Amino acid sequence: MTEATPTTGSTSPTVVLVHGAWADGSGWAGVIAALAGQGLTVVAPPNPLRGISEDAAYVASYVQQIKGPVLLVGHSYGGAVNTNAASQVDNVVGLVYVAGFLTDDGETLQALAAQAKDSLVGPNLRPAQYPSGNGTKPETEFFLDRAAFHAVFCADVPDAQAAVMATTQRPLSQRAFSEPTRNPAWKTHPSWAIFGTADTVIGTTGLRAMAKRAKATTVEVGGASHVVMISQPKAVTDVILTAIDAVA
Repeated sequence: MTEATPTTGSTSPTVVLVHGAWADGSGWAGVIAALAGQGLTVVAPPNPLRGISEDAAYVASYVQQIKGPVLLVGHSYGGAVNTNAASQVDNVVGLVYVAGFLTDDGETLQALAAQAKDSLVGPNLRPAQYPSGNGTKPETEFFLDRAAFHAVFCADVPDAQAAVMATTQRPLSQRAFSEPTRNPAWKTHPSWAIFGTADTVIGTTGLRAMAKRAKATTVEVGGASHVVMISQPKAVTDVILTAIDAVA
């Protein structure tokens, strides 16, 4: 857990930052520093990346143990997880989607991927096996091709940083693609969305359509890749602060 203790007696919500696939909590470093500088409480729990239902249950349990209101922020697949998790707890007051999936009831990532017009992920998924742990056959998880990682996932970060990110990427279980969303929280919670116009993971077309469908307050960052929270942390921080002002 990454945490920054507030320096004021603010009643602002705790900001919970949930990372997505092929990443980890370190991607929030610039945002964490900026929010901590505002005296806010920030936590960045690990996302198991084992499937929508399992990951949502984990995040919901984590959030439920936080005293007071929570602003739930999700990047990429973390957005889909938060969409499901926030409906399972009663202390989430708002949702921020950072290049994130705003999935609808019964919708799967696999179905959204089939509709994607400007995503480059599909051809660059590389399957691997992992033990299920329950005595059954191994399950499948996906890495992003390391040679394509920089161009597809994080084109606007330096080469050396992209190389480290590709090396340390955490794979996403195949179950994450096929499990449907249930009771999407954006239908009952205020939501904000921010994404880059050069996103080639989910694709700008899909991100824009999901945000519009959810009636989320939306910010588009010109030229930013899928990791807009890394390349443009101020823009993401500003959206989070706007959301905090709205729900506090």
